[in-house]
Amino acid sequence: MPLTVSTRTLPAVASGEPSHAAAPVVLLHGFASDGDTDFAASGLAEAIAASGRDAIVVDLPGHGSGGSIGPDEDASTGAVVRAIREALPRTGAIDVVAYSLGARLAWALAAAEPRVQRLVLGGLSPFEPFAGVDVAALGRVLDGEPAPDPMLGMMAAMVGAPGRDSASLLRLIDGLASAPFDPAQDVPAVPVLFVAGDADPMTTGIDGVAAGVARGQLVRVPGDHLGALASPEFRRAVLDFLA
Repeated sequence: MPLTVSTRTLPAVASGEPSHAAAPVVLLHGFASDGDTDFAASGLAEAIAASGRDAIVVDLPGHGSGGSIGPDEDASTGAVVRAIREALPRTGAIDVVAYSLGARLAWALAAAEPRVQRLVLGGLSPFEPFAGVDVAALGRVLDGEPAPDPMLGMMAAMVGAPGRDSASLLRLIDGLASAPFDPAQDVPAVPVLFVAGDADPMTTGIDGVAAGVARGQLVRVPGDHLGALASPEFRRAVLDFLA
């Protein structure tokens, strides 16, 4: 059974009236989060709708209302990107705003989906964050064993938080790590805005990634990995780029 994502759309509103003149904006959230947490709670989805664009808020597989990931399902980047494409409007151009894991997936989505016309990649890690995760050991920590190192302890806290589909998230980590992210591959040909928190260690080296994208630009905003996404500066940078 293929992976599934769920979507909900905030309709575009311009001057108090519905508007559908501009391409919709697809919002892809980070790992162990969901579309509402990353984009509705921050006000970004509503701001995009208020600017006259449909905001399509995605819940990725294993997250929020996205479908669970079964033990025998392919959870690689390619499989997740296929699931995202299946959930998108069938015709017309789209813009994509993505954060953290969502940014990693949006990079691949732009290579697979010619209708993507612009990308905002926030909190993108130039390295593969899941490549060094021992999924079996992480599972044992979730079952109650002491964490052997701080990294696994942090991951266990994320994956095992109340309401999370821990089994699906473990399978997703394993699937994504099977084909590590490489910013030298599938370099986007469309305009790309990179947004990074000025205190976010996850984005160390993003300057080099942005320099390797012909139509790329980098903006720094205040905050660490979580704080940058919630900042008004992030929202303003996104809206200005999309406009």
